[in-house]
Amino acid sequence: MKSIETTINIKATPAKIWNILMDFENYNTWNPFIQSISGERELGKQLEASIGLGEKGMTFKPIVQVLEKHQKFEWLGNLWAKGIFDGRHSFVLEPISETETRLIHSEQFSGMLSGVILMMIKKDTENGFKAMNEALKVKAEA
Repeated sequence: MKSIETTINIKATPAKIWNILMDFENYNTWNPFIQSISGERELGKQLEASIGLGEKGMTFKPIVQVLEKHQKFEWLGNLWAKGIFDGRHSFVLEPISETETRLIHSEQFSGMLSGVILMMIKKDTENGFKAMNEALKVKAEA
């Protein structure tokens, strides 16, 4: 399994961070990586997300796989068709204390072209995750 995993500690409760992550309508005001996201926040529902990746961007339509309030939000998306380049994107919120939370922001990639495509996008994607994490930290701690 090919994956990217980033973490950041945020001085905010899981509930506060969760509310920011679930406020899709305002992603464009703070998020440098996922520039827009829409759809129903329900298991099995399709979202539409636009991400910035280096100088390029892409839009995809993942399906919500996990929705555990204040704990974990995960979707599964693919490029072109299932089995070619699939990504399981995950946000996990782990309480460190009453006032601090660790965000684990990751994606696991699979599919026939996952190795080749990941080689091309890994650095930009990891940088995008880190930029989003930092922006989320700033917003949550404000």
